[in-house]
Amino acid sequence: MKIFFTKTFVRDYRKLTREMQEAVDKQLDLLLSNSRHPSLNVKKMNDPRNIWEGRVTASHRFTFHMESDTYVLRRVGTHDTLKNP
Repeated sequence: MKIFFTKTFVRDYRKLTREMQEAVDKQLDLLLSNSRHPSLNVKKMNDPRNIWEGRVTASHRFTFHMESDTYVLRRVGTHDTLKNP
């Protein structure tokens, strides 16, 4: 699998603290190597667009969808981010 970063994800990512960016980077590495890793807690959102969420920390999440062999990263941030995945 590969990763594609949307403009929205990049904008959200740049707003995070350096420490949170490092946590996101670690979790994205895990997503690529083992998408079923327990710390990711990946699950499908209740959204008709087939959007998934993954955990960064207890308070931060990232959202994505899949297109063939690519994870398309949509948003990253606090739980409020999940209101508009």
